[in-house]
Amino acid sequence: MTPEKDQVELIETARKIFAGPILFLKSAPDLKFLPDASVNEVAFAGRSNVGKSSLLNALTNRNGLARTSNTPGRTQELNFFDVGEPVTFRLVDMPGYGYAKAPKDVVRKWRFLVNDYLRGRAVLKRTLVLIDSRHGIKDVDRDIMKMLDDAAVSYRIVMTKADKVKATELDAVVGRTAEEIKKRPAAHPDIIATSSEGGMGIAELRAAVLEAVTG
Repeated sequence: MTPEKDQVELIETARKIFAGPILFLKSAPDLKFLPDASVNEVAFAGRSNVGKSSLLNALTNRNGLARTSNTPGRTQELNFFDVGEPVTFRLVDMPGYGYAKAPKDVVRKWRFLVNDYLRGRAVLKRTLVLIDSRHGIKDVDRDIMKMLDDAAVSYRIVMTKADKVKATELDAVVGRTAEEIKKRPAAHPDIIATSSEGGMGIAELRAAVLEAVTG
């Protein structure tokens, strides 16, 4: 079977899975509240205003699965979603990072929670690091990537809001991003550009999630 046909089949399988049951399981403000490590997980990480909740809602084709907020940095817990019936894998919505107005103790608690989760979760198969197409990689993104590199947790870059920039600008920011992640040991080399509003890259992202938990 050709790689192209493999990808077509993976996209269709992922579409069917994401069209099925997806339910909120629980929020974990601390490691002791984590669900049992019974199925593989894919986590979503990104700056507070990167469009993570909108992307999760587009990915699952459900408007209210992940809460979108006008107040960046509101979510300070790990939110777990069960996919499939019976559950085949979980999506993990990580609290947004890099919100300047968050109190220092909140930032510190976030760092401990995320760092401990990333380092100690054996069923975490991949983290998707969301980068705003309009801005590219920022220092706060580099911090989370270093955390993932140090923890030897595989991650993949997902560009958000790709519809907000011109095609030439998108190509340029993807190119710069690809060049930078070449130096990072835990980074997946392929980047997915997405738009929650227009649907760009959503089918490919579903396939990438499925590939991560089954590969």
